Amino acid sequence: MEFLDINNSTQAAEYESFVQSCPKGNFAQSIMWARLKTEWDFEAVIVRNDAGEIAGTLGVLIRSVPVFRAKMMYSPRGPVCDPHNKRVINELMDGVRALAKKHGAYIFKIDPDIKSDDKEFADICKEAGLTLPEQTKNFEGIQPRYVFRLYLEGRNEEQLLMSFHQKTRYNIRVALKKGVEVKIEDSSKVDDFYKIMLETGLRDNFVIRNAAYFKRLLSELGEHARLYMAYLDGKPIAGTIAIWYGDKVWYLYGASSDSYRNVMPNYLLQFEMIKWAVEKGSRVYDFRGVSGDVSEDNPLYGLYRFKKGFNGEFTEFIGEMHIVFRPALNGFLKLAEKSYRRLNMVKFKLKNRK
Repeated sequence: MEFLDINNSTQAAEYESFVQSCPKGNFAQSIMWARLKTEWDFEAVIVRNDAGEIAGTLGVLIRSVPVFRAKMMYSPRGPVCDPHNKRVINELMDGVRALAKKHGAYIFKIDPDIKSDDKEFADICKEAGLTLPEQTKNFEGIQPRYVFRLYLEGRNEEQLLMSFHQKTRYNIRVALKKGVEVKIEDSSKVDDFYKIMLETGLRDNFVIRNAAYFKRLLSELGEHARLYMAYLDGKPIAGTIAIWYGDKVWYLYGASSDSYRNVMPNYLLQFEMIKWAVEKGSRVYDFRGVSGDVSEDNPLYGLYRFKKGFNGEFTEFIGEMHIVFRPALNGFLKLAEKSYRRLNMVKFKLKNRK
């Protein structure tokens, strides 16, 4: 077991190459994503096989908690390895404990890209000291527990289009018939995207990033990120940001105006991002989060229905696991977290209300 020296160009390139090539690789485990997260520090654990090749990695974001002189450690969508290699996972967790000691962390959180029915992985994690998650249904964790994933292998654009639900195909055609045009834009169009994103956040009750963050995202990720904007008669009416990394493309952010829902720009935007995934030879197009409560009276059901229309696989991940190093502090901060989120939402609405 060793730790990544991010300033060692040879080791950093080896790390990035492994994360991109591994079936469990994820953009959130990449060095370029860590560089985007300027409010976090970044460390990574590396485990090698007997031949000296990388067998597993774990990127860890580390953030200070004001006042308490403690830090939270978080590994988004780690680990990157064979999820059933017990030795590798144990050594990665040894590295986590060493980092916790070094940084004075009170908790380590991780939300693996592993399905909920993988009992073998769950047992390995439990033996390695991780506490398995409680059942959740909505967006309680840092990353979504429930997603739709569209598997692309062996299918071209036309075959994928024909696999969508009839109503979804119809809505894509409505957008085209009404004259909606989708363009791939650079950071100069982020302000247009941000304005629509702000409308979306206020409408759907979530706090959004500032425009500078989205510009930095496009800059740091370069060819791995795209801003898609939908226009009607030259006016921006919706937008999305997608990320391509390894064998997957993710729909990361979406913004839409209430005034133009009838021309169905969101359906066309999704299809354009799926076409990018096909162009890149990706194995998976990930629609990201939906609620696990699929009852029609759930306020989040509309999001589920929209993504379901593209006929992807409804996927439940194992969820957010953790290791607590300072139980008393963790208990206090857990109670304070909900109040902090509510306060953030109130401040966001007050700041941006018309």
